[in-house]
Amino acid sequence: MDLQLVWFLLIAVLWTGYLVLEGFDFGVGMLIPVLARDDRERRQIINTIGPVWDGNEVWLLVAGGATFAAFPEWYATLFSGFYLPLLLILLALIVRGVAFEYRSKVDSPTWRRRWDACLVVGSAVPALLWGVAFSNIVAGVPLDAQHQFTGNLLTLLNPYALLGGLTTLGLFLLHGALFLQLRTLGPVRRRARALAQRLSVPVLVVAAVWALWTQLAHGTAWTWAAVAVAAVALVGVVVAVPRRREGLAFAATCAVIVSAVVLIFGSLFPDVMPSSTDPAFSLTIRNASSTPYTLGVMTWVAVALVPLVLAYQAWSLWVFRHRLSAEHIPVPLLPAPRSGESSSHGQQSRTRH
Repeated sequence: MDLQLVWFLLIAVLWTGYLVLEGFDFGVGMLIPVLARDDRERRQIINTIGPVWDGNEVWLLVAGGATFAAFPEWYATLFSGFYLPLLLILLALIVRGVAFEYRSKVDSPTWRRRWDACLVVGSAVPALLWGVAFSNIVAGVPLDAQHQFTGNLLTLLNPYALLGGLTTLGLFLLHGALFLQLRTLGPVRRRARALAQRLSVPVLVVAAVWALWTQLAHGTAWTWAAVAVAAVALVGVVVAVPRRREGLAFAATCAVIVSAVVLIFGSLFPDVMPSSTDPAFSLTIRNASSTPYTLGVMTWVAVALVPLVLAYQAWSLWVFRHRLSAEHIPVPLLPAPRSGESSSHGQQSRTRH
């Protein structure tokens, strides 16, 4: 039971790291067409997350791998019942990753615009669907005695889950706008500040409704603390943004995301996937876990490797902490003239001058 609890908490920590770090990546990706006015500014925005986005996604891989190894029954039921939403998330992440690499391969405005659209869609789809998925997990889904999902896609698209999706979508947009304030200079930074100011109140309202709904319907006595911390942090964002305290505002959105994960996993415990059909059919940390031997081996591996991962993540964020301006983005070089055209081009240039 002790190791089962340890791995339940560790998976919660892994999801916290993923949502905090990848949350601003998603926000930045969705804001490219909103905050950029030309290709140079789009490249400025993309370069703020270019060195770190793939490292941030490692948290998702580790969270999925830890769930598979520590709670295989949970993993099997989750990925079979939520197959279509998780497949859409996976495809969106693939398209997004390819877009980062391919948008600069061809010097064509049309080519870049299409890959920028892929970045927007590849960021918006996971930002929305992660909220839908976690809300359904907290609320419970129809499971039979064999822990098989018996619902369908419409079962997952219920009002509470859709509100959860809007909450993560709005929160990540705000998180990304605040991140851009910390990492950019010039017009992009000013637009990001103005957008964060417009987003802060609507995000506060939507997130507050979802948090209260979660707490009143599924929470426990001690998860009120997570709700209180989230409320204070959201109010802090609303107050800090107009005063240009972007560092404080960004820390507050991080606190909101951490509090949301605490509320989700705190409301679940000791379940990992409640059954709305019959509580007796729910998956718990006891009936969904691996053997004690497996959990023991995994614990020693985690003790050895997790500090290294955390150290590398902190180092990479520190190295790429400096602000970027459009002037830092080099102007693309003109293509060299083809053979036989250099003399005539030079003559035309001298004639014009």
